[in-house]
Amino acid sequence: MNRLESKTASVNGIRLHYLRAGEGPALFLLHGWPQTSFCWHEIIGELAETHTVIAPDLRGYGKSDKPRDGYDKRTMAADVAALATHLGFERVSVVGHDRGGRVAHRWALDRPDQVDRLAALDIIPTRELWKRLDTEIGRAYWHWLFHLQPDLPELLAGRDIAAYLGYFFERWTHQRQGLSREAVDEYVRAFSAPGALRAGFDDYRASFPHDAEADDADFDAGRRLELPVLALWGASGLLGKLPTLEIWKDYANDVSGTAIEECGHFLAEERPRALLENLKPFLLS
Repeated sequence: MNRLESKTASVNGIRLHYLRAGEGPALFLLHGWPQTSFCWHEIIGELAETHTVIAPDLRGYGKSDKPRDGYDKRTMAADVAALATHLGFERVSVVGHDRGGRVAHRWALDRPDQVDRLAALDIIPTRELWKRLDTEIGRAYWHWLFHLQPDLPELLAGRDIAAYLGYFFERWTHQRQGLSREAVDEYVRAFSAPGALRAGFDDYRASFPHDAEADDADFDAGRRLELPVLALWGASGLLGKLPTLEIWKDYANDVSGTAIEECGHFLAEERPRALLENLKPFLLS
């Protein structure tokens, strides 16, 4: 495996921790909640055979700074865009999962001259999720509305962080198999750090109204993604019940993708080989 380095850079007014491996065109991997850059551990080595892979801990997550503000996706996208510039990359490919996929979507919209392709893992655009919110989506995404509340999520989840995160690791995986003990321990450790729970919830709190207003403005102005987009999702999760590919075609002009069978939400850890089989041709095309 290519040597994996752990580094920190000061960009956009904060310190971002990131993992780096390999050589070649730049590939940014953006994690979601409740995870960190560790979530790519099963695939980063193989991707580093053809790319310089950069896997940051997003603002508020992992070993990165946890400021009190800046969790709207425009600012979080500016963070990783500044990191790319700091590292000397003019053009990058981006893979974003969960919250990281929403950062990646905003990055590509705001800076089309910097992002040349985007893979969105197990998400539909945030605007579309709010638009389609019904009983079924509400049951699956209840945590969005809970995490929007001030103070209460920290109070309740903070009493037993392992149990709270474990609920999602179990419920969001295929047949409730959960993630590996090593991964769970890493995420519980990360979210037990001072400020980490609050920062993760602030990420959700920025979804409405801040991210929603920006997304609506772009959609109303007819702004779409012009770059190639690959949408991949777990067949066992909620997106397996939605017309996910057709939804993405309302937001991007060049979209392909498919469901990954026998997989829940955590594609990179549940089905790393299947994910790589879909990602590698897209990134090398």
